[in-house]
Amino acid sequence: MLGLLLLQVLASCLWLGHSEVVKSFETSCPQFFFREIPPNEALEPQNPAWICQRYKNQYYFATLYDRKMRIPVYSAYIYQPGPGKRPKTWLVEPQLIGPTYPKTMEKEWTLLNQYNVTLEKLSQSQAILHDYKNLTGLNRGHLNPNGHHDDYSSRMATFTLTNIVPQDEKLNGGAWNNYEQQTMIRRTQGCKTTYVIVGAVPGNNYIAKGRVNKPSYLWSAACCVVDNNYIKAWAVIAENDRNQVQLLTLGELEDTLTELYGRGQVSLFDSDCPRE
Repeated sequence: MLGLLLLQVLASCLWLGHSEVVKSFETSCPQFFFREIPPNEALEPQNPAWICQRYKNQYYFATLYDRKMRIPVYSAYIYQPGPGKRPKTWLVEPQLIGPTYPKTMEKEWTLLNQYNVTLEKLSQSQAILHDYKNLTGLNRGHLNPNGHHDDYSSRMATFTLTNIVPQDEKLNGGAWNNYEQQTMIRRTQGCKTTYVIVGAVPGNNYIAKGRVNKPSYLWSAACCVVDNNYIKAWAVIAENDRNQVQLLTLGELEDTLTELYGRGQVSLFDSDCPRE
């Protein structure tokens, strides 16, 4: 009996210590990846953070974050679109400051006023709201879009700045939006589960006095499970200064990203997802 009690106490301690910034996706939130296999190391930046995006004690998606560029490398999620209100509140990731901070995303105000975090300390760890003020020709572009989720909490979870990049506003409101809202609906007809990874390739320009990188390209890849015998895939890429999206095969996108990142052959999904 005492042994069982000790096990329960140990389990609760492990749960309390289970942070949102994690060591790997495979052991913490693998459910957002096809066959529970995340992209390979070819996308990893010099100073990465693996974030299991937690809101109200539930995981909603996974983000590989580039601490140096202060933008996400990619966000991975399961496509579950539905009608609903667009949230208006922006959140940040406390555990990028350090592991003792809350493991669920919070408002900047909450961290500054309830946890005595200084704005300087917060801004050293990640992008903040002020970085996205007074932009010209750019706006806050979601990698994981709120419209691909079917309830308010899952939509709210996408409104973390760790899921945001400076995106060309014409692209964000034009061709990229058309892909998110129209092409995805057509392409996912018959899909039981669609795994999506959306990423951003760092560029040579910055906003906020050099604090936050403006990506050169945005890309998205989907792996759709129709049934046990049929899996299909597709991908897109867009230059982040043109209102144009190019449709590709998964293999074509992986080869393009291999060239753009220059860190070896990129693999986004398990090999069962077709490259052609």
